[in-house]
Amino acid sequence: MCSSDLLLVSTAVIAQTYPTKPIRLIVPFPPGGANDIAARTLNLRLPALLGQNLIIDNRAGAGGNVGAELAARTPPDGYTLLAANNSLIMNASLYRKLPYDPLRDFVPIAMMATSPNMVVAHPQLPVRNVKDLIALAKAQPGQLSYGSPGPGTSSHLAGELFKARTGTNIVHIAYKGAGPLTVDQIGGHVMLSFTAPIVSKPHLDSGKLKPLAVTSEKRWAGLPNVPSVAESGYTGFDVYVWVAMFAPTGTPRAIVDRLAGDVSKALETREVKERYASASIDAPASTPDTLAAFLKQDFAVWDKLIKTQNIRLE
Repeated sequence: MCSSDLLLVSTAVIAQTYPTKPIRLIVPFPPGGANDIAARTLNLRLPALLGQNLIIDNRAGAGGNVGAELAARTPPDGYTLLAANNSLIMNASLYRKLPYDPLRDFVPIAMMATSPNMVVAHPQLPVRNVKDLIALAKAQPGQLSYGSPGPGTSSHLAGELFKARTGTNIVHIAYKGAGPLTVDQIGGHVMLSFTAPIVSKPHLDSGKLKPLAVTSEKRWAGLPNVPSVAESGYTGFDVYVWVAMFAPTGTPRAIVDRLAGDVSKALETREVKERYASASIDAPASTPDTLAAFLKQDFAVWDKLIKTQNIRLE
């Protein structure tokens, strides 16, 4: 038997026996965010499908880099995984030096959750929609500001992409998290933000903030009465917050496929769908290959923007 045949036999054996012990899922952000919610929601159903416990390990720091580096340096045996979001792809262009390669050191498994960002305004901002916002921004260049939970976040880069696509000059104000940003926006200290529904929807329902648009090509089912940016004439502005599961590069494809299949099954369960709906999160369908293709496209968009706008983090 040649070496390639032995490898195929070995991979088949791994696939049949995996997993034989609990699996650690590293969440590179604090509890309570979209990554953590997606991981803990899947943990309601995924262990039963895998036949092993899923241990959520929050390792926050450096915009997701602390947890991602830890995951990248673990053995590629399927027992340490990463629940990463947009920052994994964005960080490849945002940072001049990283202790790991976000693109080469991980293999995609499955999409865990998605949600569009929203263009959210304070009620006193005299605009009703995206067209009004653009007209006001062009009439008052550099006088409007938008807040984000921090530099390099998807909210920050969604705002920068909006500026680039609409030719407006809106000043970015970085906060230390979504909580402080929301407090200041409700208080009228910053008039605009590009936030996920999980953060803004409760305040939209109460009237403390108002929605101008969702940042997807089509309207979002969670807020069907809110138009998309594309409906205002600015196509190609399709910005989602996403959370996906990754494994270290070198993980056998049989294990990747097993995990992907079980994640897809968990996402289809009523319990997960209901929990996601209450958190304004969508449960997307994907495969390792479709996720890889999506990540390639996503990287191209953000890499171009980051380089064009000269956005850098040290």
